[in-house]
Amino acid sequence: MSIPTSVLEELLQNSPSLRPQIYFKSSLTALSHAMEDLVLAGSASSQPLVIASFQRERFYRQEAHRYERVAALSPQVYVLAAPETSFSNDSKQYETIAFEPTDQLSHEWHLVVISDQYSACLICRERQVLSPEMSDEPLHMDQTRRFEGVWTFDRQVSCQAADILLNRIQVYRPELKAKIQKARAKLIAEVPSGVREVDPDPFAQRLITYLQAGQYKLLKAYRSISAQERKERLVNSITAAIRRSLDPNEIFKVAVKELGQASQACRCLIYRCKATDATTTIIHESLSDPAIQSLVGQTWLLQDNPLFQAVVKTLDPVSIVDTQHETQHNLEPIQALVDRWRIRSWLIVPVLYQGRLLGVVELHHCQAAPHAWSEHEIDLVEAIATQLGVALIQAESYANLEDLNQQLEALERTRSNLIAITGHELRTPLSTIQVCLESLASEPDMPLEMRQVMLSTALTDAERMRSLVQDFLTLSRLESGRVQWHLEPLALDECVDLALSSIRTRQDSNGIPRIETHVPLELPLVRADGEWLVEALSKLLDNACKFTEPEGRVVIEAKPNGGKMLEVTIADTGRGIEPNRLEAVFDRFYQEEGALRRTAGGTGLGLAICRQIVLGLGGQIWAESAGRDQGSRFHLTIPIAQSDSSEPEATPKLSSPSRVAGKSRRSSSRATLR
Repeated sequence: MSIPTSVLEELLQNSPSLRPQIYFKSSLTALSHAMEDLVLAGSASSQPLVIASFQRERFYRQEAHRYERVAALSPQVYVLAAPETSFSNDSKQYETIAFEPTDQLSHEWHLVVISDQYSACLICRERQVLSPEMSDEPLHMDQTRRFEGVWTFDRQVSCQAADILLNRIQVYRPELKAKIQKARAKLIAEVPSGVREVDPDPFAQRLITYLQAGQYKLLKAYRSISAQERKERLVNSITAAIRRSLDPNEIFKVAVKELGQASQACRCLIYRCKATDATTTIIHESLSDPAIQSLVGQTWLLQDNPLFQAVVKTLDPVSIVDTQHETQHNLEPIQALVDRWRIRSWLIVPVLYQGRLLGVVELHHCQAAPHAWSEHEIDLVEAIATQLGVALIQAESYANLEDLNQQLEALERTRSNLIAITGHELRTPLSTIQVCLESLASEPDMPLEMRQVMLSTALTDAERMRSLVQDFLTLSRLESGRVQWHLEPLALDECVDLALSSIRTRQDSNGIPRIETHVPLELPLVRADGEWLVEALSKLLDNACKFTEPEGRVVIEAKPNGGKMLEVTIADTGRGIEPNRLEAVFDRFYQEEGALRRTAGGTGLGLAICRQIVLGLGGQIWAESAGRDQGSRFHLTIPIAQSDSSEPEATPKLSSPSRVAGKSRRSSSRATLR
């Protein structure tokens, strides 16, 4: 059963002088509650007629408790609503009437109150009905819904409205005919004597209450909008800093300043750290008051800080309202830190990226009174921490990309140098060998002396090619980590002697400069692989002799360095190195004059091999020079062997240097150094 006619339209037809007005939902709620309060303020003897029509059962549920109180004062209480769950026709505490959802009542809001002392009615119809697809929205929460209708204290209009609604009720529940007739006879048929005007005070009080509540909600909304605006401004500032620079220090500098101003905390800190760090140094800080002591440059505890460990464990923010009365976290290990820096309230928020801790944001309040951290404050800091996490990952990715580009550039240089070296160092000796062999093959009557010259030349260039290939293989093994180091205590002076013997064997003694050795015999033993150490010393000596004139001088010195290392220095009076090239000389294929126009022989791999050997032995290598024609000094450090007090230390003897000189790098040569 459904009634298509509107109660409002029927009332306006009966009373043409009425003029409907526009009401918002909040206004209707205030008026309805004022009318209900009017009933609740009266005595039980008045027994007023109360008719309330709700659009949906969900709206009625919000007011059900009030109508239970109203029903205790009068038997003539009727509530209408479109059922949604359990609402149905019933006569328990008061009469409930369930109408069809297609009834016009489902678009209207009515409340009629008639007593022998007063009367009031509110008859309204919603102007905008939501579309079917939005029917599940919580309409009672929408304060912008608009209605048009009539609100009046006029008894005649109230009685007409009550009569129309009672007719609707009788249609839906015919069994209430007798009860309805009784209500008509008592309150509607005749106007009782002594009727007074309605006291407007409850309506005024209710409207003021709703006005104040509306103002409070509006103020709360403004505060929320303002907070959101500050949050977005702060995030935008940091995002702009990220776009301007991928330098983490620049990003942190902007973030700590903006966050300090937005949060109004006494002290704001942002620092990088890992979960395993024991301490960190404070660099980025923002202070709201110059009187607050700064933490810049201070070492900040992490591993012994229970709050930091809680952040590491949960990856969630940790907030403390009052450090003087904290019970959840044990602050005893850092109580001295709390007292020194006057931290009364503390907030720690992790900077994360995919579950990895990258840093921390801290806010400190240092006033005498504790500060309760609001959810908005924590959300704001978390939003900033999220942006910082993204910024740090982007900065790391950019740095990794830069490193990768540098590696690619180095590989490209290596490729170019390799092509040049291959084209020159291999092709030239091959051409010489080919010419010599062709001459020997085509000239059987060649004099013996000439044949000897041809063979000697071919053998020399073959050795040159073998040395080049051997250097390639050696450097490849060292850089790939495929070398097995056999470390043992060795006497440094014997290794130097072997290296010198190797140099003198390979080169004409008349064509090399004077070599002086200053290696004290009382130096402690070094812990090294003898074969590789001799190789490194040989190449350094060979390099010094190559770039020093025969009338020049090469000096080998050794001395302790720092108690755990021996430092070996090979100095020469040769052509020297430009200061900006002191690091580049250890690069693969580096040759100061260029691969194809040098005056000294070599492939540019010797110093690269030396660096890999020294690093593999646990030492360091570097070069010094005052510039061109000022000579050069190459330094390398070697770990000192730790003596065992339980056994006497024996000095191992290295075998004859002739077994090392001129041989290739094969494992069989190790026997000469053991």
